[in-house]
Amino acid sequence: MSVMAVQTPARHRATDEEILQRQSADAFPGDLHQAWIRACRRLSGAGYGEGVTDAYVRLSPQIARLVSPQTAVDLAGVVSGVAIRAGRAAAALLPEQALAAAETVGRDGFPRWLLLVEYVSNSAPESLAILFAHMPQLLLQVGLEGLESWTRIGIRMAEGDRERRLRFFRLDDPSAIRWLQRASGQIGFADMEAKLRPFLTALWGDSPPLRETPSNAHEQTRRRAGFDGSVVRLPSSFPGFQSADAERLYRAAVAHIGAHLRFTRERFPVGGLKPAQIALVSLIEDARVEQLAMRELPGLARLFLPFHTVQPSSAVTAPALFARLARALADPSYEDPNPWIAKAREAFLREDPHDQQLSRRIGNLLGNDLGQMRIQFDPRNYVVQPPYRDDNLGLWDFGDDDSQAEDAEQVLSSARIRQEENHERPDRIEQESRPDGEAGRVQIEPLSMEGVLVARYGEFDYVTGREQPDWVSVKEYPANAATAAQVARLREKRGDLADRVTALIRSARVSRAERLRRQSEGEFLDIDACIDAVIARRIGETPSPRIHGRYERRSRDLSVLLLLDVSQSTNDRVANGRRTVLDIERQAAALLSQAMFGLDDPFAIAAFCSDRREDVRYTRIKDFSQPYDSLVEARLAGLQGSFSTRLGAAIRHAGADLATQRSYRRLLLVVSDGEPSDIDVEDRRYLVEDARKAVQGLSRLGVNTFCVGLDSNAESYLGRIFGQKNAFSIATIDRLTDLLPKLYLALGR
Repeated sequence: MSVMAVQTPARHRATDEEILQRQSADAFPGDLHQAWIRACRRLSGAGYGEGVTDAYVRLSPQIARLVSPQTAVDLAGVVSGVAIRAGRAAAALLPEQALAAAETVGRDGFPRWLLLVEYVSNSAPESLAILFAHMPQLLLQVGLEGLESWTRIGIRMAEGDRERRLRFFRLDDPSAIRWLQRASGQIGFADMEAKLRPFLTALWGDSPPLRETPSNAHEQTRRRAGFDGSVVRLPSSFPGFQSADAERLYRAAVAHIGAHLRFTRERFPVGGLKPAQIALVSLIEDARVEQLAMRELPGLARLFLPFHTVQPSSAVTAPALFARLARALADPSYEDPNPWIAKAREAFLREDPHDQQLSRRIGNLLGNDLGQMRIQFDPRNYVVQPPYRDDNLGLWDFGDDDSQAEDAEQVLSSARIRQEENHERPDRIEQESRPDGEAGRVQIEPLSMEGVLVARYGEFDYVTGREQPDWVSVKEYPANAATAAQVARLREKRGDLADRVTALIRSARVSRAERLRRQSEGEFLDIDACIDAVIARRIGETPSPRIHGRYERRSRDLSVLLLLDVSQSTNDRVANGRRTVLDIERQAAALLSQAMFGLDDPFAIAAFCSDRREDVRYTRIKDFSQPYDSLVEARLAGLQGSFSTRLGAAIRHAGADLATQRSYRRLLLVVSDGEPSDIDVEDRRYLVEDARKAVQGLSRLGVNTFCVGLDSNAESYLGRIFGQKNAFSIATIDRLTDLLPKLYLALGR
């Protein structure tokens, strides 16, 4: 019987079948091959779903080679048990997690890992899929023994409390973080609190209350210290720092905040400042108080300066310039050729550091210069550098009008912790960062619908064969938000499809091929292994047969930008259906996003339409560094179809964003329902040829561009723009499962 007859998915090509047949025979020698086929039959006949069987069939031969054939056969029984107790989703994830664990813990540790999976499946089945999402990171952080201890602690602590178990394994419970730090030997707030109080008192003669940042705070807030009034707030840990460095980081953080409490006499009113100006005023104030602190206590320089590690570079992004400016003002020996930084340092040194208003004067000046330099500043993703400096929330007076402070608080990475700590209202963060009880509506202030000109791009004229420079203006518009539950319902309606999409994306090994040496068979001879074999033979020893090498993709290294066409035609209803084209786009975006977010693939979502060449409208739904959460789903729900489809300019702008990602593969996935058009263009071929030129330009930058057409008659122009192999047309959302294997197969080449 053929191996592939066990599962017979129609989408596998004949070459894939032959490869898997050969690999399975090599991985399971003798009678074990028949045992493996019987295991595959049992899984296929049990009705767990194609995703479960497919994952086991594809990955178990690799597990057999890494661990042992018998263990890989026995794994089918564990998969079956997990499917029964923890559900199909967890069972479909198990084979890939098993392969990753085998690579990490090795042949000897794998049986213990498998016993741990069975323990969780029996004791906390609802938590197993969540644990799998964190499993690779946890194994690297604490090792197998630490993971066993941490998992058993979580189950024992929350025994009988399903919701608390889920919070623990999602790492939303502060105790989960503390136990994880203890298992890994990492220094955290709990370890440092008793040391920091006397340290702060010895420095400044004051001992303000120290509090740990709440676990439900914004991610950027959890990464930085902060203060508000007399309360000092510190992160539960500083990830990525070794124990000795983490201890110095905590000491530097409280020393810096102590300098603020001593030398920052009054808060700055926000007034009409722009986000970039707020960030710069805060940066100058940080430098001012540190200069005064180091005059009183010169030894603090040895605490602060080692964390200023940035070097001059050609990068002219706002975060890079701000980090370099911070070092230039703190480190007299640092030299930077950038004129903007030199101007800032000269202005800072001319002023009297005892005058607090110098921070506002210099910050306003530098902010205006930044605007003249056309450097974009993203307040949502800005994180203060270096890491010991606080989030600067305590420096600003927002007044009584909360709407005035919206942009400022984004800059300061604040989730309104001031109110939570001063007024003991822990529900405030919950209400603002998560859906409320009424159908998951996210509370968001109304946004101004004025677009901001961010770029000008050329446009290709096929008649003359030349590009018209700076011909099209791209303006970024803020995203409207609606009820996030609308998108959640669209996604939940197709939960079965969501599982299959996740399994398909998870199965793709999109990365640079690694050279594996000393293999028993392969694509080339491993010269070093051959030499060792010859030497062994010469001295009378039995040479190792592992003298080959091969190339294999063993990880994921992919960034994706999903670009949605929201032109007027997307409001049309699909053929023989009640839903609009835009509904299908939302559902596809939600399904793909859920899968990619669960795999930690960097991805972004944007939408576009156009109103003549002077106004190509681009809306960011999710940036690469932003989590996929209810706010993103609210923005997806708020999309409305309008205007036209000037595709080439949108592709160029999205591609410029994607080209900054340092991934092996970068994918721009365009979802559109119609031919490129705009009301100031009469020649239908003009925008098609321009879009084709834009795709070719991204290809030269190493960006792969694909298009999903939601129009059955779109093949002609989509093939012309993207290439026949890179354009797909689908009429229903179910065809995503046909599309994704082709797409990822092309990326994996």
